[in-house]
Amino acid sequence: MPSKSVVVGSAVGLHARPAAIIAEKAAELGSDVTINGVDASSSLMIMTLGAGNGDTVEVAGDDQAAVDTIAALVEQDLDA
Repeated sequence: MPSKSVVVGSAVGLHARPAAIIAEKAAELGSDVTINGVDASSSLMIMTLGAGNGDTVEVAGDDQAAVDTIAALVEQDLDA
């Protein structure tokens, strides 16, 4: 199972807006992707992680391209 460790880039962490953007993209990919073991297509589950700016999280999934796509979103400041 491909995985990638990434640092949360959003200034306020993975709260509502970044979580919604990530979850929407994960749902579009058609592949199971997780962030620290929770379903990346669920914004509520992403928010329960409590991941803040600068925290390291593990993105994993069945497809390397999907993992890379979600990892890239996690690394961005989605509140900018």
